[in-house]
Amino acid sequence: MATVSPENRWSYSLTLPNDPRSARVARITSRGAVETHGMGELADVTELVVSELVTNSYLYSDGPIEVRLKHVADDRLRIRVWDRNPEIPLAFERPVRCGKGLIPEIDPEASRGRGLRIVRLCADNWGSWSGSATYPGLQGKLL
Repeated sequence: MATVSPENRWSYSLTLPNDPRSARVARITSRGAVETHGMGELADVTELVVSELVTNSYLYSDGPIEVRLKHVADDRLRIRVWDRNPEIPLAFERPVRCGKGLIPEIDPEASRGRGLRIVRLCADNWGSWSGSATYPGLQGKLL
């Protein structure tokens, strides 16, 4: 009987309070994870994407924030952030695959809206899922 060795993949989960300091904790943790696993070339973009998503969750949600980093391929990382607000931001309404899809322009004078645009520019794939839309009673969304 042939055996298959498991892939050398890793994942980290982090639960953060709804607190302005949570973005810093998420940045430090995500950078440490990717650098420790030899993916230092992704450290800057991972730190930026995690920071923007956690900041958005802090600003628009009132509960805890869940962050998950998962190594999915040699040079690929999946970043997920869950919060209790079920509303999907306009910038994440339609998923994109392999960097294809329109990224809406942001008014340079606008006081908000740049963070999720940055996420979309940095990520190869992005999307969202609202728990309450699929499962009534489950509050929140996953970006």
